[in-house]
Amino acid sequence: MADISNRFGLRHLRAAPTSHVRHLSRGRVVHDGPGLAFRFRPLTSALSEVPIDDRELAMLFHARTADFQDVTVQAAVTFRITDPSTAATRLDFSIDPDTGAWRAAPLEQIGTLLTETAQQHALHLLARTTLADALVDGVASVRARMAEGLGAEPRLSETGLEVIAVRVVALRPEPEVERALRTPAREQIQQEADRATYERRAVAVERERAISGNELDSRIELARREEQLVAQQGANSRREAEEQAAATAVRTDSEASRRTTLATAEAEAVRALGAANAAAEADRLAAHQSVEPAVLHALALLELAGNLPKVEQLTLTPDLLTELIGRFGR
Repeated sequence: MADISNRFGLRHLRAAPTSHVRHLSRGRVVHDGPGLAFRFRPLTSALSEVPIDDRELAMLFHARTADFQDVTVQAAVTFRITDPSTAATRLDFSIDPDTGAWRAAPLEQIGTLLTETAQQHALHLLARTTLADALVDGVASVRARMAEGLGAEPRLSETGLEVIAVRVVALRPEPEVERALRTPAREQIQQEADRATYERRAVAVERERAISGNELDSRIELARREEQLVAQQGANSRREAEEQAAATAVRTDSEASRRTTLATAEAEAVRALGAANAAAEADRLAAHQSVEPAVLHALALLELAGNLPKVEQLTLTPDLLTELIGRFGR
């Protein structure tokens, strides 16, 4: 909006760089251009202000597809007034000389024109498209059709408008239809999730089976090695027992041989000693045969005295002495 001030009965207008101001005085163009600043008389002047910057227009409308489904189209159009002089003659951009505000609503008229034109082309396209195709490729198709239709619209060029860009933000069906359309996809996703879960479980079971098989193989191998160990230990024990038995036999044979040799030697010694004793006894008997009996008695007494036990005390009574003396006397 232009900035208008009142000084000494005259008005002073200062426009923004993005506004094109057109000043007519008595039907004659006095000022025409963007970002102007000038003085004017309000009673003889006609002012119009046309924005020349890029403008965004958001639009939201409903359409019906070929299968009679209602969809909502949300889009945005970027436009610009390229010919402000032509636009000022086709639309009411006049401003109040006291406040600088528009007397009408020209931007609303431009918005209605763009919305109805874009909506017409979008409705024409969606009316021949099914809901499924519209949801898949509808955004790109509607955007291209709207851009083509707005670019070829003669009224826009005659008004001095240029469409810079068209964007389709969303194309959605009714909430009930959207939920119904989401159900198969959700079911498929759930099935894929269940399948992935089953496959994961199957892989886990297979891995557990492989682990169990490896453990069983390990136990079998361990048992086989334990069997080999037991067999080897038994063989070692048998070999050790055989070695011990052989050593015992050798020791026994050696001991038997030693004892036999010792017994033989002892027997020979006993035999030799017996023979010597016998010879000595024979010689002694032979010697005794030539001795008188009194000598033999004396020798017998000596032998007896040598074999008697030790006498600590001896008591001699008169009777015993008498008898002994009598015997010796006889």
